[in-house]
Amino acid sequence: MIAYGAARFALASGNREQAAQLWPLIEWCLEYCHRKLNAAGVVISDTDELEGRFPAGNANLCTSSLYYDALNSAVYLGEVLGKEKKQINIYKDQAAALKVAIEKYFGARIEGFDTYRYYKENDTLRAWICIPLTMGIDERKEGTIDALFSPRLWTVDGLASLAGDLTFWDRSTLYALRGVLAAGETNQALRFLHYYSNRRLLGDHVPYPVEAYPEGSQRHLSAESGLYCRIFTEGLFGIRPPGLHSFSFTPRFPDSWSVMSLRHIHAFEKDFDIRVERVNGKLMVLISDQEKIWLSRFISEGEMVIVNLEQ
Repeated sequence: MIAYGAARFALASGNREQAAQLWPLIEWCLEYCHRKLNAAGVVISDTDELEGRFPAGNANLCTSSLYYDALNSAVYLGEVLGKEKKQINIYKDQAAALKVAIEKYFGARIEGFDTYRYYKENDTLRAWICIPLTMGIDERKEGTIDALFSPRLWTVDGLASLAGDLTFWDRSTLYALRGVLAAGETNQALRFLHYYSNRRLLGDHVPYPVEAYPEGSQRHLSAESGLYCRIFTEGLFGIRPPGLHSFSFTPRFPDSWSVMSLRHIHAFEKDFDIRVERVNGKLMVLISDQEKIWLSRFISEGEMVIVNLEQ
C-alpha cells in the first residue's frame, strides 16, 4: 500500500519539505481505503500482495493490516507537520476501530491454531497470517507463531504460501521473521533466521533472498533483499520513526549474544551507531556518532525508549 510506505519513508527521511510533499498523497490513499470499508469495517480488496496467484476473497488480512499501520504512521507524520488536531484524531479513531474489526473479521481457529483466516471463506493456513505481527497487532501472537513454524507452513525453503502447497515467496518469510522478533519471541525467531540465512545466503542459491518458486526459477528481486535488512532494523532493534528526527527503539536481545550493534545508520538526516550490550542482566544502550552521544543508559528487556536526534 502506497500510504504505508510513503508515511514511513517520509518520517525516516527527516526532510520536512519532502514529507509535506508526500502528505497529500497519503491523505488521498487513506481516504480511498476508508471508502472501501465493508460492513464489518475491513477493507474491500479484490487482490493482495500475491496479485491473484492464490485466493484472497473480497477482503484480505494483508490489505487491512497495511491500512492499519498507514493510519498510525499518518498520525505521527501529521503531528510533526502541524496538521489539524481534528484530522489526526480521526486517523487515531479509524486505526482503533480497524484493529477491532481485524480481530472480529479475521481472527479464527485455523487447522488447530488460534490465528487468522486470510479471508472470510479461508480454512487453510496461509503464510500472510504473519502480517499483523509486523504492524504491532499481537493479540494472537502465540497461535500465529506456532502456526508459522509448524510443519504445515514451514518448509526447507521457508514459509509455504499456502499450507500443503510447494509455492513459496521469500517476502512472507522475511515479514514473518521480522514480525516474530517484534513480538518478542527473540530466541525462537533467531533459530529460524539462522536457518534461513544459511539456506539462502550461504547455500546453493546465493547470495540474496529470492522472489518466488516455482514461478521465476528463484530469481532475485531487490525488494526481498531490502526486507531482509528490515528483520534487523525493525525486528531485532525495533526501530520505528514517530518523528522526522526521532525514533522509538525496542531491542530484542538473544540470550546467546553478549553484544549487538548497527553502524552508520543513515536516517533522520544523521549518520549514527547503535550498540547494545548485556551487563549483569540489563541492556546497556549507546546511541552516538563521532561527535555526540544521544543516549547512554541501561534499559530492561523489551523496554521501548524514544531517541531524539535534535537534542
